[in-house]
Amino acid sequence: MGVTGADVVLVGYFSAREKDFGALMDAAAEELTARGARIVGRITQRRGVSDGGARKMTLPYSSRTPLSSGKVLEVAVHCEETEADLVVFATDLTHRQQHILTGIFDRPTVSLSGITTDG
Repeated sequence: MGVTGADVVLVGYFSAREKDFGALMDAAAEELTARGARIVGRITQRRGVSDGGARKMTLPYSSRTPLSSGKVLEVAVHCEETEADLVVFATDLTHRQQHILTGIFDRPTVSLSGITTDG
């Protein structure tokens, strides 16, 4: 999937142990911009920041979505408000997560690694 001319909401989810998550999001935004996308929003989910989250760090992410239900709603609302064409996750999604999130957000949802060079 190419991104040239697309309005993109960039989403990242990171462990609290990942101290450079801002730099990773910046790098993802730069890559998308270099491919012709317009970033219309950046949303980050951090896991393990609170005491409760830290206790859950060893548990797997949901097989449905790596985001909390509140963060899913935040992304969905932002997509509607900005009329985004595409949601791109800076981190990898499983095929199932990609399919479910595409349905929830009502627009294509992909991992940055799934973006192809436009031809």
